[in-house]
Amino acid sequence: MFFKRKEEEANKPELLQKKNIILNCQPKPKEDVIRHVGGLLYEGGYVDADYADAMILREETFSTNIGNGIAIPHGVEEAKKKIQNSGIAVMVFPDGTLWNDEKVYIVIGIAGAGEEHLDILANIAEKLSTPEAVQDLIGSDTDTIFNTFTGTGGM
Repeated sequence: MFFKRKEEEANKPELLQKKNIILNCQPKPKEDVIRHVGGLLYEGGYVDADYADAMILREETFSTNIGNGIAIPHGVEEAKKKIQNSGIAVMVFPDGTLWNDEKVYIVIGIAGAGEEHLDILANIAEKLSTPEAVQDLIGSDTDTIFNTFTGTGGM
């Protein structure tokens, strides 16, 4: 027997869409990167158009560089009402891009509806817990990144 999604869930975009995985990004200013990844979240149907502004505000108050070459920009708490659906967008910088005084190689924009952001963060932490896992992801393709974060295979 097949399980059907509830009707309201059937119209939600998947947590990660392949079109929201951008490989071989060139270094650029942090604010430009945040606006780009925020734009991907908007175009993917996850957030309102001005969610990127809330991501910039979060970055101004607390850096979203979590170490290990990863940054996870997301909106401030007050921006929760701008989130339509939980989702992520991934940008890969093989040569790194400066995030304050450190290089990051993977930028994962996050929009977590309700308390789902905690599950999303836990998934990212689990999948990218070692420098080797980060390096593997940097050198991988769209399908591998998609599978890694959606649990449909991968690393």
